Amino acid sequence: MQIFPKSLNLLPLVAALVAAIGGGVVTFVVVYYFSPRNLQIGYEPEQPVPYSHRLHAGQLGIDCRYCHANVERSFEAMVPPTQTCMGCHSLIRTDSAALAPVRESWETGEAIEWVRVNNVPDHVFFDHSVHLAAGVGCVTCHGRVDRQEVVRVEAPLSMGWCLDCHRDPESNLRPTSRITDMQWTQEDATEDEQREIATLLDRAVPPENCSGCHR
Repeated sequence: MQIFPKSLNLLPLVAALVAAIGGGVVTFVVVYYFSPRNLQIGYEPEQPVPYSHRLHAGQLGIDCRYCHANVERSFEAMVPPTQTCMGCHSLIRTDSAALAPVRESWETGEAIEWVRVNNVPDHVFFDHSVHLAAGVGCVTCHGRVDRQEVVRVEAPLSMGWCLDCHRDPESNLRPTSRITDMQWTQEDATEDEQREIATLLDRAVPPENCSGCHR
């Protein structure tokens, strides 16, 4: 006597189909919604001092390299030391409550614990100086910082995003004299600047192999 109906013979097939479809949906959700583009972009941590890039880089026109002094010579852009801040604020807004941590840092010699905004994993090697020398401007990765009251992540900084630029860098190149110019676009390029971009493109050999970034 048969205990189970023959229709149950289809149960393993149905279960396999459900598992395959469900697994595909879960994989899509994880890959898409948990990607750097969705998890990282928009991240803007609170800093120990309310520093406004909109004011300093935008309204006052302070060049990026005044604070990030090593960006053309080192793989790190460098977080400015308190001495850089006090170069202005020993005379300007000397009684501001918001700048109290800066004055305390200057008096005690203890560095301000700024929170890193743009970060790459430890297994990734990124060199700021190489990219700037190749004609990649700050705005390409960091966006219009001169419009940001609070600095935030503007690009996913994922492997796919980097490789897209390495494979087709032309749209992201600019004259090296314009690397910190947030307003400049390729449409504004003079004939001399267009020739420089063409030269930079001819010299560009951005790596696409693993060892280029994973060392």
